[in-house]
Amino acid sequence: MRLLGDVPTGMGPALGPTFERRMATPGSGPAHTGMLIINADDWGRDVETTDHIFECVVRGSVSSASGMVFMEDSERAGAMAKERDVDVGLHLNFTTLFSAHILPTRLAKHQARTAHFLLGNRLSQVVYHPGLANSFEYLVKAQLEEFHRIYGEDARRVDGHHHMHLCANVLLAGLLPKGTIARRNFSFQPGEKSGVNRLYRKVIDDILSRRHRLADFFFNLLPIEPPERLGRIFTAATKSVVEVETHPINPEEHRFLTEGGIFRLAQYSPIALRYCIPIVGSRSG
Repeated sequence: MRLLGDVPTGMGPALGPTFERRMATPGSGPAHTGMLIINADDWGRDVETTDHIFECVVRGSVSSASGMVFMEDSERAGAMAKERDVDVGLHLNFTTLFSAHILPTRLAKHQARTAHFLLGNRLSQVVYHPGLANSFEYLVKAQLEEFHRIYGEDARRVDGHHHMHLCANVLLAGLLPKGTIARRNFSFQPGEKSGVNRLYRKVIDDILSRRHRLADFFFNLLPIEPPERLGRIFTAATKSVVEVETHPINPEEHRFLTEGGIFRLAQYSPIALRYCIPIVGSRSG
């Protein structure tokens, strides 16, 4: 077996105290302009999750969503996205059992194998398992094809449920479509994680950046308190492309996104209408 690094995940690159250090993708052209992207995960997982996310999209507090396929609400969620022009990328799923009413037996068996491996040990994500290479390849291909069937187009953006798109079996095999936007590791301020911890994440992000476009920084919406934390993150979006992950099914996050809290903190960094990585001098997303 090969190791993808030698330390556990949950690590991130250092983020300077002024939040102005740039993480540009090599060869990606001009520097990015600022952008605050609020992305909601698990679109299509079930009816309640989809509806909570859609409410946030309508209110303008969520820019985009990451959609799950082969789940109980995937079909309805896809129809909603096409009808209401919701920006959806693919949320690859190797760990939570597919819940669609009709599911190919082969698909379920391959996912059961990857879930057993990835959830069996906290270090499993950094270990390349050659015996599961075919399972990971099959699951990525099947989910990409299902996304195209449901949404009528290829996924231009890919991330992972439980962030497992960053596991060794996916990264080292280059399974994510080249040229797509991919989600980087969480970003941290100095002191939040050890130097080794941040170095590991930097290595992973460097591997990603060779084939994909990345946001400059990536954070979780939680914790919402103290508000100074999110204030600093949102301020960073005036000069850098910042993605903030949210799960509106969480009551605290849902209240913050639907009752105006986010707009008070993001008044100087308007929330993007879609997930895009703009280039200086270009109007295209």
